[in-house]
Amino acid sequence: MERLKIMVVDDESRMRKLVRDFLVKQDFDVIEAEDGEDALNKFYAQKDIALIILDVMMPKINGWEVCREIRENSKVPIIMLTAKGEESDELQGFGMGADEYISKPFSPKILVARVEAILRRTSKKDEEILEVGGIKIDRLGHQVLVDEKEVELSYKEFELLTYFIENKGIALSREKILNHVWNYDYFGDARTIDTHVKKLRSKLGQKGEYIKTIWGMGYKFEVE
Repeated sequence: MERLKIMVVDDESRMRKLVRDFLVKQDFDVIEAEDGEDALNKFYAQKDIALIILDVMMPKINGWEVCREIRENSKVPIIMLTAKGEESDELQGFGMGADEYISKPFSPKILVARVEAILRRTSKKDEEILEVGGIKIDRLGHQVLVDEKEVELSYKEFELLTYFIENKGIALSREKILNHVWNYDYFGDARTIDTHVKKLRSKLGQKGEYIKTIWGMGYKFEVE
C-alpha cells in the first residue's frame, strides 16, 4: 500500500526533524517546508499531500495566511501548531478551516495519534457510496437515488445532503454547515442554508422529513 504523504511546515529545523522522525516511524512519507512561502510552493507542486502540520508563527507568510489560501483550493486536513494557547487563536484557526489545533510544547506521540485519527476520519468521508434510509449517494457519479429513483440536485444541494448524511444524528449549526458546504471564504447570509434545505426537502419527497429543524441553531439529519 502506498504511504501517505504529510507536509510539516515550521521555521525551526529542530521541530521539523522531531515531528518528521515520529511520522516516519509510523510509515508516513514526510515533506518539510521552512516557511509559509515554501509550504505553498510545495503544496501546489505535490498534488497528493494527505495532511498538513502547520506552524502559525513563521517568516514570509504566516500559518493563518497559508491555511486560508490552501482552504480556497483544497479540503486537505490541516493541524495548526502554535506556541500560544489562547482560545481566540483556536477560534481563528478553526474559522479559517483548520481541522485540529495543538499548542507547543506538545508530545510528538500525541501529535501522531491526532494525525492518524484525522486521516481515519477523512478516509471514511471519501467512501464512494453513501446509503441511509432509502437514500443512496454516488460521489463519483454525482448521483442521488431515492428508493432507486434518480433525483436531480444542484451542486450545493448534493454537497449539503452529503454533509447531512456524513453527520447523521448530529446537530449542526448554520455556521458549521456554511463552513463545510459553502467553504470558509463564504461571507453570505445564513438564510442561504434555509433556502437550500427547503428545496432539498422538496426534492427528497417523504425522505425530506429526515432533515429536522433545530430551532435557533440549525439542522439534524435523522432516520427514524
